[in-house]
Amino acid sequence: MFAAFSGFLLIAVVVLTGWGLRRWGGLPENAETVLARLVWLVLNPCLLFTAVAGADVSVLFSEPLLVSAGAALICFVLHPLLVRGGGVMGSLAAGYVNANYIGIPIATYVLGDATRVIPIIVLQLLIVTPAALTLLELATTGRTSLRATMTAPLRNPMIVATLLGAVVAVTGLRLPSILLDPVVTIGHAAVPLVLIAFGMSLSGRRVLEPGPERAATIAAVALKTTAMPLIAFLLATALRLPRIEVYDVTVLAALPTAQNVYLYGQRFGTGLILARDTIFLTTAACVPVLLSVAFLFAFW
Repeated sequence: MFAAFSGFLLIAVVVLTGWGLRRWGGLPENAETVLARLVWLVLNPCLLFTAVAGADVSVLFSEPLLVSAGAALICFVLHPLLVRGGGVMGSLAAGYVNANYIGIPIATYVLGDATRVIPIIVLQLLIVTPAALTLLELATTGRTSLRATMTAPLRNPMIVATLLGAVVAVTGLRLPSILLDPVVTIGHAAVPLVLIAFGMSLSGRRVLEPGPERAATIAAVALKTTAMPLIAFLLATALRLPRIEVYDVTVLAALPTAQNVYLYGQRFGTGLILARDTIFLTTAACVPVLLSVAFLFAFW
């Protein structure tokens, strides 16, 4: 567990860098927006393409993944039932886990195998993300026609990149290094810049400020940090999964809300405060929650 703290420390340093840049860097007012746009159009698509292209798509049919998907789906649905005003962003904040940047080090240092989190990454990229981004576009643009619904994902560079990566993964196509290496290199810049943009958003603002999104944020944090790990544990137990797999899905369900939720809000201009505060609070709570899970499993 001690080694996993290095992942959290790295995240904290990068986020603080973004916070310091906004506070003392003399950046223009639209710097955060430009940075997020760059990530949206170029960096994240490259990262998603390489991640999905190298994944085993067959893992989508494993029982532990069904548990993880079920726990997330329940939290997605529970949030709008508990509080009004969160919308799609509230549901994402309550159930979309940071399976990539925090999930990989946690899977490596806590579960002992980085590949344990790959199924969740593939699920979120291939199913949850296209559905959520389509709903966000429909909600913010007002497009409700069948044609708009069917073509909305194809106008999103991250979804297109994910689908192309899935094609490569399924077909086993080997891309020449002269084409793949630039994509990999550009993709490496995505996560740090997302974290920097997130840190910039924290400058000059207080967490849980009074406002219309406060209740939605509290509900999302409660669902993500407490309800989702408990639901995953109960589902895995009901399916009679081996103890090690029950532990795995419980730990992975306790991961904090992903920074991508903030990126999606930034792209569509909605739920930014909700996403920012939920990401911050669930990330801060992740370590004590994971320690509690480990402690309880030691006596189970």
